Amino acid sequence: MEIKAKLLEIFSTQQISQSFRKREFVVEFAENPQYPEFVKFELIQDKCDLLDSMKAGDMVNVSFNLKGRKWTDPQGQVKYFNSLQAWRITPEQAAAQAAGGNSAPPPAANDEPEWLASGEDDDLPF
Repeated sequence: MEIKAKLLEIFSTQQISQSFRKREFVVEFAENPQYPEFVKFELIQDKCDLLDSMKAGDMVNVSFNLKGRKWTDPQGQVKYFNSLQAWRITPEQAAAQAAGGNSAPPPAANDEPEWLASGEDDDLPF
């Protein structure tokens, strides 16, 4: 999944255990600008460094996976947890350049289509 959003807050990396670390961040997702959504994502392990070159206010594209877990507590109650695990974050300008970088530029406004430039008269009544 992927969304385009404004980066609002970046939290410090947390060392959860000797072999596991995570970092959280919040974006403002405005699919409907009247009712923006504030969504918290997490990065894990080596992906925590993806936010090092970014700052609050940047427009970004976030690629993520929706994760869900089931846990039974000591009293036997089942609980469910969801997380949004980001795996790529790119600045909006970089994403736009990457998408448009491989395509040919649009034709100039004064370029005539080949069929019009051929000089043949069109005898169709419409």
